[in-house]
Amino acid sequence: MAAGASLLLSRTSLWAQTPGLHLTKQEFYTAAAHEKIRTTKLRDGIFLLEGAGGNVICHTGPDGSLLIDCQFAAGAPHLLAAMAALRAQPLKLLINTHWHFDHTDANAVMHQHGAFLIAHENCRARLASPQVIAFYGLTFPPAPAAALPQQTFTREETVYFNGVTHHLMHAPTAHTDTDIFIHFAERNVIHTGDLWFNGYYPLIDVSTGGTIQGMIDGVNRCLALADTDTKIVPGHGELGTRAQLVQYRDMLVTVAERVRKLKAQGKSLPQTLAAQPTSDLDAVWGKGAMKGSALTTFAWQTI
Repeated sequence: MAAGASLLLSRTSLWAQTPGLHLTKQEFYTAAAHEKIRTTKLRDGIFLLEGAGGNVICHTGPDGSLLIDCQFAAGAPHLLAAMAALRAQPLKLLINTHWHFDHTDANAVMHQHGAFLIAHENCRARLASPQVIAFYGLTFPPAPAAALPQQTFTREETVYFNGVTHHLMHAPTAHTDTDIFIHFAERNVIHTGDLWFNGYYPLIDVSTGGTIQGMIDGVNRCLALADTDTKIVPGHGELGTRAQLVQYRDMLVTVAERVRKLKAQGKSLPQTLAAQPTSDLDAVWGKGAMKGSALTTFAWQTI
């Protein structure tokens, strides 16, 4: 409990900030139950809510409130209290960026509070069936019906809400095979979902369709929509800028190119790891749960 509480003192989420530690589901839930939500205004009516799970955006206005992701069910009272502190309008919509439990575990709670759930069709399929996150050794039963997205799409979807055009775009085989990112067109805000772990090596969930090239492609699509004034919300980590997202993309490209070269030489995974292709990058990017060896493994498995 004390360890979980101390982790929450950081401005990044548990998933990214826990060096070398594979937390159990119960440890995530315990931390979420005791979390404090940090609220940052992005634009008028648009707020970043940070807690124990993935970063959440709340967009509130005359049509009601829209959430992007919802963290853990155990932390839902804190998230709802943060919305109440904003005097947010009644909850109407919830968009899932992908299936992982630190972004969707509170789906059923938010549905009970009035949210209509939207996600990519692969997200619903994953939530509706047993899943495994192999890297963490975590298994998940099918989610209850109330937690399943009620509307899905394949490539792109547009939601008009509170006078803003929200473009929902699928990023195939990226962090998972369920990822989307959301562009608030008129407000110059992007939520990348877990395409971006700001300041950290990312988890690429190979067990549910993730690839390093899909990550790179998804980030490049986000960059094409961004300028120097864009507020870019990562799935995990601090609110970021286009310049920071470029640095992250360049790191992914560098790792992919190095691993691709080693693999083309016939190097096995152990041989590739022994070559330490991320050694000059680890001091900057290896401060979270994912070390250079993990990203090297993800790259080797998916190139």
